[in-house]
Amino acid sequence: MPFFLGIDVGTSGVRTAVIDDAGEKVSSARVGMPPPRWTERRSEQDPRIWWTAVCNCLDQQAGALSQSGFAMREVDALAVSGTSGTLLLADERLEPVAPAQMYNSSGFFAEAADIDRVAPQESIARGAGSTLARLLHLQRKPSVREAAFAVHQADWIASNLIGRGGVSDENNALKLGYDLFSSAWPDWLADAGAVARLLPDVHPVGTVVDCVSSRSCRRFGFSPKTKVVSGTTDSCAAFLGAGAHSVGDGVTSLGTTLAVKLLSEQPVLSARHGVYSHRLFGMWLAGGASNTGGGVLLELFPENSFSDLEKLVNPSADTGLDYYPLSRPGERFPCSDPEFEPRLSPRPSDEATFFQGVLEGIARVERLAYRTLAELGANSVVNVRTTGGGSKSKVWTSIRRRILNCPVSSSAADAADGSSYIALWSVRGRSSDR
Repeated sequence: MPFFLGIDVGTSGVRTAVIDDAGEKVSSARVGMPPPRWTERRSEQDPRIWWTAVCNCLDQQAGALSQSGFAMREVDALAVSGTSGTLLLADERLEPVAPAQMYNSSGFFAEAADIDRVAPQESIARGAGSTLARLLHLQRKPSVREAAFAVHQADWIASNLIGRGGVSDENNALKLGYDLFSSAWPDWLADAGAVARLLPDVHPVGTVVDCVSSRSCRRFGFSPKTKVVSGTTDSCAAFLGAGAHSVGDGVTSLGTTLAVKLLSEQPVLSARHGVYSHRLFGMWLAGGASNTGGGVLLELFPENSFSDLEKLVNPSADTGLDYYPLSRPGERFPCSDPEFEPRLSPRPSDEATFFQGVLEGIARVERLAYRTLAELGANSVVNVRTTGGGSKSKVWTSIRRRILNCPVSSSAADAADGSSYIALWSVRGRSSDR
């Protein structure tokens, strides 16, 4: 029986999932990673940390399959998803020439000015926190002389599995300036200062790019015929994993950050709001990613206190606290503003009230996100599925249901599951969808 593997590289760790030909999960694995390093507005990480975690996770996955009487050589195809906007430069051997700039790095004001002079108003590549701004920043380092490829997080992992660089997918390339409607890199990128030789070849999501390298076969036990297909961003993969399939279906990913995706009949673009639309198997996913989310909770409260605090929360009664929870200045969506200030005052003396106020604040950002999408021309949200660590909180789900005023459910699926579906559909077609 052929199997299909999904790999997702997130902020806190790597997850993998294996499904069978019918779309049923066979096994999964997870390996944690240390957090990125912050220097003022810049969030950086050594990409080798990702690769080590991927290797360890695939080793776990091989063990899990072996316990069920299967092997990695039975994987027919695999796909990789990663955090949207994380970028690095790599040399011909795929070795990083500098630390990767993470998805939430910002403050690239000089680079943003260069982009603003030439980019179309609706381009999501505009702004001091855009992926293109990160590329221009990385190009200005002396190490650019050694660089052969500009690659996103998912690109780099997939490239290491096939043994060559220079490939990406439409979803990851969007924030770098790729034009979905002409299926090409636009001419204005060169005017902004982007080095054309670094830009990858871009494929629609689910395109078979290559087979795994002989080195990957030896290291992980894959068959030489195991196909690597172009993947997507973590939030798009989470959308697929949650099983959303109808216009008006929304998926909120409550992980370290809050990402919102809405299935729409038409694409929606607005750089001013941090709104963009992905093309995915003939669908349009309108949405964006905020800097609020579970990461703020972890900075404000000890993780081992969550369950005790939740017992003291009354999800049906609003605290009246008007919070916009952020760890530091800067927001991407539902407004794109690198100077946006966190709002976490007044702080009540009661810790449980403060905790509930933060949960409500994140939920209100989520509500504003869906409202903004509708105001810009997307369909109104009908129901919301939730993925990520925050989906496990019944108290938070109740608060969100009250504030969003629509059905809210939790999904046990994650972005690794969504990536495994991409691998399956690329080979079998979407008729294999559950």
